[in-house]
Amino acid sequence: MWAGWSWWSRLRRPDLDDAPATGAAAERALRAAVPPTLPPPGPELLVALDIDGTLIDLDEHLRPEMARAVADLRTTGAHVLLATGRSVAATLPILRRLDMTHGWAVCSNGGVVIRLDPRLPQGWEMSDVVTFDPARVLRLLREELPEALFAVEDAGLGVRVSGEFPTGELAGEAELVSFTELCEVPATRVIMRAPHLSSQDFHALVDRVGLHGVSYAVGWSAWLDIAPDGISKASALDMLRLRLGVAADATVAIGDGRNDIEMLQWAALGVAMGRADADTRAAADAVTATVQDDGAVALIRALLDRDAG
Repeated sequence: MWAGWSWWSRLRRPDLDDAPATGAAAERALRAAVPPTLPPPGPELLVALDIDGTLIDLDEHLRPEMARAVADLRTTGAHVLLATGRSVAATLPILRRLDMTHGWAVCSNGGVVIRLDPRLPQGWEMSDVVTFDPARVLRLLREELPEALFAVEDAGLGVRVSGEFPTGELAGEAELVSFTELCEVPATRVIMRAPHLSSQDFHALVDRVGLHGVSYAVGWSAWLDIAPDGISKASALDMLRLRLGVAADATVAIGDGRNDIEMLQWAALGVAMGRADADTRAAADAVTATVQDDGAVALIRALLDRDAG
């Protein structure tokens, strides 16, 4: 779970013992969970979508139903944003697959925000980047786990690594450097890879070394993501909400991981995917189906059907 952002915490406890509905039943359940103050799809609405485990499965398969649902929602004029722990380099291919050429995307768990515009030379630009000095954190973690692999993300594009990561795990250019050089790069994100540790082991490690002045999120089992203090998907989304002139009660977010907890608490309607863990589900207003059962599609269709109804 991320450190910080306690001022956004509020207790929400969906019935975690109930299996999430699928198909039409899921849409009906989600429509019932929509706050009455949420505007219909259009320029007044902001919808934030996680990528991995929400839009795509572990094999990076994007179902046609998902792509159509996102396109239909964007057609209404709603602000549809991807909000992901992925780097910019790993996010851009998903944006292209969804034909998202305008708007904004939140990358690196809020450390990097990009603006999309086909008139730009690359079709996008970095609009907001938050970095921190990773040296103290890296040294603390290496002292505890000298066998771990470390990577420092440089403005969401390339990475410097302490050793060779498995093929496909890191997007963008990876440069192998000494540990001293790794500590010298201002970071948008630090990654520690230790596959032999469980989620509980990572939390115990964080408590033991005392990671002050940073935020952290634990992945499924192998990863610890570290970001500047107070930076999360939620912090970046709230900045964009203000920039776009969207009301706080006109926001929707959906995700499946612990790095989505603040985002789900931040949104007027926070929806957890069916395979999210108990903490993530408890942070949400509603739980939808899994990515394989088109849980995010059900949410989007519920929003669109509400507009039609």
